[in-house]
Amino acid sequence: MGGLLFDFAAISYLNIPFIIAHLIPGNFKYNNRYQHILKISFYSANLLFIATNFVDIIYYRFTGRRSTYKMITAKGMEHEVFGLIPSFLKEFWYIGILFIIISILFWKLIPDLNKNPTPQHLTKRDYFIKSSYLILSITVLVILGRGGFQKKPIKIVDGIKYGALGNTALVLNTPFTILTTIAKKEDLDNVNYYSSKELKSIYNPVISLQSDKPATKKNVVILILESFGNENIGRGQTPFLDSLITKSYYFKNGFANGKVSIDAVPSILSSIPSLMNNSFISSSFSLNKINGLPKILKKEGYNTSFFHGAFNGSQNFDQYTKIAGFDHYFGKDQYTGKEAFDGTWGIFDEEFLHFYATKLSSFQQPFFSSIFTISSHNPYTIPEKYKGKFPKGTTTIQESIAYTDFALREFFKTAKNQSWYNNTLFVISADHTSSGGDMDIDKTNIGKFRIPILFFDPSNPEFMGINEKNFQQIDIMPSILDYLNIKTEMVSFGKSYKSPKNFVVYYLQGTYHYIQDDYYLVFADNQTNGLYNWKKDVLLKNNLMQQEKPRVKEYEKFLKAYIQSFNERITNNQLAF
Repeated sequence: MGGLLFDFAAISYLNIPFIIAHLIPGNFKYNNRYQHILKISFYSANLLFIATNFVDIIYYRFTGRRSTYKMITAKGMEHEVFGLIPSFLKEFWYIGILFIIISILFWKLIPDLNKNPTPQHLTKRDYFIKSSYLILSITVLVILGRGGFQKKPIKIVDGIKYGALGNTALVLNTPFTILTTIAKKEDLDNVNYYSSKELKSIYNPVISLQSDKPATKKNVVILILESFGNENIGRGQTPFLDSLITKSYYFKNGFANGKVSIDAVPSILSSIPSLMNNSFISSSFSLNKINGLPKILKKEGYNTSFFHGAFNGSQNFDQYTKIAGFDHYFGKDQYTGKEAFDGTWGIFDEEFLHFYATKLSSFQQPFFSSIFTISSHNPYTIPEKYKGKFPKGTTTIQESIAYTDFALREFFKTAKNQSWYNNTLFVISADHTSSGGDMDIDKTNIGKFRIPILFFDPSNPEFMGINEKNFQQIDIMPSILDYLNIKTEMVSFGKSYKSPKNFVVYYLQGTYHYIQDDYYLVFADNQTNGLYNWKKDVLLKNNLMQQEKPRVKEYEKFLKAYIQSFNERITNNQLAF
């Protein structure tokens, strides 16, 4: 029933122009050409938006949300779209066939035109009656478009009222999410839960690191692994990473701050979470001043670089690295080595990681560098010479996950023989989870964000073990700086691994997800919709809102302050001092 509400809203928004064109009084409508144009326009416009639903049948598996206008028009994403469509059509051919069938049926269902329409002689009374029909029809469509007579029109976030937790995308439809975001200029709403004084007392994102020890000028290498969610770890696909975890400081309860690659980079490198419907990199705030790891470490004398094996311009990473303050950017265009193009995105991980290791050896120390792998991205292509070498696993992605794990092993083999290896802190994090695990626990709103995060320092055997605190991508930046004893002040929405705080915040299409200790709170449309003990109730079946009212109130207070602080600093360009 909730789904129908959003369906009618989308149909109404889209078809108001056609209702007007059909019902506006006048003999010009009896022209055959006019009617042909109207029929073809009606068919084309509606079919285009129907097509977006078919796309999201598949794309939702990767993003965890319905597509919005800004998602499909974001600068730097055009290569992503054109790269995905051919591979999607090849892998999910049945979706294309189903769409063609629907297209034909839709055309057949539109009534045929009267070949010889007869113009009418219209009196004033006829004009009045026909105008009344027009006004009444528009009024009905506006009411349907608003979702009823309530004060405000229905929004994307209202989907949570009609669907079980994690199933709101079934209630929504993609035409609705696109149409309702076309005219929205800003990515954030102004919220004023607290005064400035109250806000700082509840939550303040300014972190001051003042170590009494001298700074350790170790090199820092951050490896961001495409789609290496928890659903792929410890299940036979990642023997090297599983082994490395035992020699590292491993955050067992690691979380991504977004569901797409473009969210991960600002989260990991600048401690900026993805708390908007649009990614920070492609938002209207992308040119804000930021003070992330590149700028902070550059002040400490570090050479800084970012590597991404995809084509230059992919995900707007090249532009982001300029704003973030990196000295160098290396993409597919800068790669030198044997031919290793994967046919879709860029350079296979094995060759690009080898290129990466050799380039690191050319940099003056200390250096800070990050690399983003690409081979475990749809269509999950691996080199021909390795076909049949790696286990297929239980999901389509896992063979390519195994290949990238192998490429990671080869990278560390090369790195071990370099002079800089023992003086380097390696940080490994997935960008986000993959399109779906094979266990129910992977499919919850907790499981969809759980990723491996680990710190590996080959020169410090004491820095290893399992940390069971809640840890997120935005905690990586302050944790690195704290580990290196670097004195600095920064705006960070995360916290250091040494901090007693134990929270995680992430966001998905109008809903905030807040984890504190063993509890998980769902907050949307200014109210809590669920509280769960995620450690005991792993499938999130038992809503504790009524039994734990004081806890709900406490968590809401913090989360509201967190949201207000984020929104204010983003909109007021206060991410750096």
